[in-house]
Amino acid sequence: MRVWKTSREPGTCPVFVAIFMLILSAQLVKTTSEYDPYKILGVSRSASQTEIKRAYKRLAREWHPDKSKDPNAEDMFIKISKSYEILSNEERRSNFDRYGQMEENQPFGQSQHRGFRSFHNSFYFDESFFHFPRYYLLSEDFADSKYMLRHAQFNSDVLPDSHKRPYLIKVTSEWCFACIHIEPVWKETVQELEPLGVGIGIVDLGYERGLAKQLGAYRAPSIIGLVNGRVTFFHQAVVREHLRQFVEDLLPQKLVVKISDDNYMAFLGNWHVENKPSLLLFDQVPIVPLLYKLAAFAFRDYVRFGFVDQGGTDSSRLVRQFNINTYAPTMLLFKEDTEKPVDIIQARGMKRQIMDEFISNNKFLQVPRLVSQQLFDELCPVKQFHRRRKYCVLLITGEDSAFLPGNKAFLDFASANSKDVLRFAYVYQRQQQPLCQALLHNQGTHSPQVMILERRSQAGKVLYRAVSGGWNGSEEDKFHLHEQLELLQKDPTYLTSDATLPELNNEMAPIFIIRWMNAAYDYVLQIYDDLLYSNWREMMPILSLIFSALFIVFGTVIIQAFSEPGESKPQKPKPKDQPQTEDDASSRASTSSRPPKKDFVEVTELTDITYTSNLVKLRPGHINVVLVLTNASKSALLRKFAKEVFSFSGSPTLHFSFLNADKHRHWMPSLLRLACDAAQSQSHSDEEEESSNYMGYVLALNGHKKYFCLFRPVFTGDDGSDSSSDTSFSSDNRRKSRSRSRATSIEVHHKLDRLGLWMERLMEGTLPRIHVPAWPTLDDTTNLLLACGKNYY
Repeated sequence: MRVWKTSREPGTCPVFVAIFMLILSAQLVKTTSEYDPYKILGVSRSASQTEIKRAYKRLAREWHPDKSKDPNAEDMFIKISKSYEILSNEERRSNFDRYGQMEENQPFGQSQHRGFRSFHNSFYFDESFFHFPRYYLLSEDFADSKYMLRHAQFNSDVLPDSHKRPYLIKVTSEWCFACIHIEPVWKETVQELEPLGVGIGIVDLGYERGLAKQLGAYRAPSIIGLVNGRVTFFHQAVVREHLRQFVEDLLPQKLVVKISDDNYMAFLGNWHVENKPSLLLFDQVPIVPLLYKLAAFAFRDYVRFGFVDQGGTDSSRLVRQFNINTYAPTMLLFKEDTEKPVDIIQARGMKRQIMDEFISNNKFLQVPRLVSQQLFDELCPVKQFHRRRKYCVLLITGEDSAFLPGNKAFLDFASANSKDVLRFAYVYQRQQQPLCQALLHNQGTHSPQVMILERRSQAGKVLYRAVSGGWNGSEEDKFHLHEQLELLQKDPTYLTSDATLPELNNEMAPIFIIRWMNAAYDYVLQIYDDLLYSNWREMMPILSLIFSALFIVFGTVIIQAFSEPGESKPQKPKPKDQPQTEDDASSRASTSSRPPKKDFVEVTELTDITYTSNLVKLRPGHINVVLVLTNASKSALLRKFAKEVFSFSGSPTLHFSFLNADKHRHWMPSLLRLACDAAQSQSHSDEEEESSNYMGYVLALNGHKKYFCLFRPVFTGDDGSDSSSDTSFSSDNRRKSRSRSRATSIEVHHKLDRLGLWMERLMEGTLPRIHVPAWPTLDDTTNLLLACGKNYY
């Protein structure tokens, strides 16, 4: 004020001040009039909410930056969105009508969307919501890029991490008006659950379509829970309490055991079976806190978790025994000693970071049992050159009661000599036999043995030394072991032996039937959830699979029922005196036979039982290809025979058999004798026919028409054409046959080298056919008479 008084023209100063105030007021009025939400939306001050929403919808589509080419489209779109934000809320609209203010004590454009809080209490995911742009409507301080998920990041980081903590994922998009309404609730839920250890993610439906498709999310907004790689959709009202309960329901059941005075001893004393420490939480609340459940889920592979309700009457003795403070949550951690905890933590505001650190420092027993390779890697890590050496003192023992005193003495020694560089563990020899055999050099021992080892590589290489004298838990054994450990720390070269250890058996892995049942249960739950909540677009793959399976099943039954009635109905046998034509029989055989669909050749032996059905009464049109072999050549010839005829095994009219010449040595001479008599060829001596070697001969027998085609094996010194199928019985052929018997034969499996070509000629029908008046029997006495030319019939 003193400055105005010293002015030479004191009357002009108030004038300038007044002018300045008038200009400022006019500018404020102008600013307010320019940003009048009613004018921007083009509605009257008495417009209803329906009219306001309709106007906003029309203008938002018109001025969207992606739709309009106007350079001022982005600014206009912001004004339209902010105007609708004010007028859509009755409190803000009333405030603007009375005072001309956009927000309580806030200039235009700085709203934080508190007006949307009134929507979330009754909001459900429904298709009745309109979808509008959301540019600049979400508060940028919350829509942080740290929550946005990418497809590669999801598969490499989030999916494996879901086995340690649950994830809550929101699926949103740019054209999603409903996403704006759930934003305040989502923000409050994230602020509550993220400090507890829940993972948070946001997926943009427009930019990450591949990830959205992998999650099964086809619309926005959607909220998804992810635990153990399993996706679950949220279908309730978007309320913070519902979202919290949804995350809690995602966790597996029985993570935490309710402990009372009756079962706490059984819970703590089960450490040797579970091979885990036990953690007890004492609290005044009757239900298990979500923070404790999340910690139990993260460390479920290491620690067993129990909860004690201090306010209950069934835990009073337990509270008195451990002198628990009832004014703050208390956690007690027990290892092998069930009477005294090894560590205690007590705090009013239990934080997740403190809890994780407390559990991580005590997640192993004093002397744990090696039950898996993962536990072995954590207890006895591979030597790192930049770190201090670590040694593993391993007791190889048994699980019978006779070994208990020695095991207890080893535990006492480990408790008294615990050091950072030493890790004590034990292993049951019966459960981990490969590991014990590698350390004991395959020399089984029934007495416990202590090994000191240092791991050198992930491949299993270790340096070790066995403590001489074994281990029975005596004071002398303890002194001897302590002395050797002292020598080891002074001289690292004390470990003189090396070995490569195999991977340990996972003793705690569930059996196959349990894993199969769990997978089937998850699959049934997923199908039920899809049937109950999913839309038709999401259900199309499942419905398509179901209808395809039904079509295949019923279509196969219908086709079989109508195409092959002869197989399903028994046929009446025809009288014996009724003649049958070959064409009729062939047609019936062709309709009732199918090409075999298999990757092997079925070869049957001709015996007294199968001879009649496979030859004498063979169906018309069918041919039996018979291989002649001996006991010595059976294995080699059958393999070669199956290889050569495999490509023809699909024919329904071909059958494959073999005849043992050692068992039925007169059958081939009898067959050839009958063929010679029928052809009236010159005879040759019986002795020559009897002494001929028919090993490797193949005959194609037509039992109905009584003819056969003959394949003779390949012999060294003969022309290939002569050694194929010589079926005439002229004197020249007989001379060739006698020359073959005198020639030196090649290896057995090469005798059928040209059988494939002969089979092709057989299928073409170009082989000569040798007719016989009747088929000889397998009876050697009868065949001998036939071979000698004596007819007793």
